[in-house]
Amino acid sequence: MTTLARMQRANRGLQFHAYRLHASDPAQLDPFIGIDHAWMSAPTFPPHPHAGFSAVTYLFLDSETGMANRDSLGTRNLIEPGGMHWTAAGRGVVHEEVPALTGSTTHLLQIFVNLPAERQNAEPFALSLASQDVPVVQRPGARIRVPLGSFGGVHSPLTPPTQVTLLDITLEAGAELEIPVAAGQRAFFMPVNGSAALEGVAFGIDDLGAAILPIADRALTHKLSAPGDSAKVAVFIGEPLSQPIFSNGPMAFATQQNLIAATAAYQRGDMGRL
Repeated sequence: MTTLARMQRANRGLQFHAYRLHASDPAQLDPFIGIDHAWMSAPTFPPHPHAGFSAVTYLFLDSETGMANRDSLGTRNLIEPGGMHWTAAGRGVVHEEVPALTGSTTHLLQIFVNLPAERQNAEPFALSLASQDVPVVQRPGARIRVPLGSFGGVHSPLTPPTQVTLLDITLEAGAELEIPVAAGQRAFFMPVNGSAALEGVAFGIDDLGAAILPIADRALTHKLSAPGDSAKVAVFIGEPLSQPIFSNGPMAFATQQNLIAATAAYQRGDMGRL
C-alpha cells in the first residue's frame, strides 16, 4: 500500500528555499539518506565536508543558470541545466556549489545516497553527466529523463558506487505511466511541480506530500498519473543497504567509530581545502 511522507520547508533568506525529504527512520528511504528539492539564486552554503556517503546534484532543465562546482580533489566544473554531478565522498572531501550567475535561479535536487559500508572509507571521486547525455524516453503524454539507472530500455551512462535509479518525469494532464520496480527495491516519488497520483493515492507539492511504496518480494508495476493538471515528479529507486547509519549531518557512516575518525580528520585538515 502506498504511504505518504511529509516534506519539510527549508529557507535561507530570499536566495534559497527547499522542500526536504529526510526520514526520521533511516530505513524508510534506504539506500537514500535524504533529498532536498531546492531553488538557489546566490551562494548559500560555505565550503563544507562530506564523508561516508555520496552527495549528488541534479539540475532541472528550467534552471536559469548552471551550478559552479569545486572540491578539494581539484574538481572545477559547471553543472549545466539538465546535468548531474555525483561526489562519492568516501573517507572525506570538501566541496562547494554556487549558482554560476548570482541572481539567476538554479532549480535542483540535492540527493544524499548512502555508500556500502565497505566503500565508506575509500578514496573520494567525482562523476559528471552532461545534459545532452541524459537518456530520454517518450511515452503518450509523458517524457522521462533517466540521469541514473534505467527505464524503458535505456540506461544512464553513469556507473555510480551505489546502484540507484532517478527518473525526472513530466506528465501531461490526464496522462498515465507505468513504473516497474524490481523485487526487493525501495521506491518513492517526490512531487516537483503540481499534483500526481500513485495507484490512485494523490500527492503534491502544495500539500508537501511524497509517496513511498513498500518493498515487495516480487517485481511489480505501479501506475503514476496526473489526474488533474500536468505534473512533474522525481522517482527514486534502489536496493536497501540495510546497514546502520551514524550521522552528524554532513557525514554518515555505518559505525560510530568511523564517524568520529572522519570528524577528527576534517578538523585536522586531512580532507583538503578549497
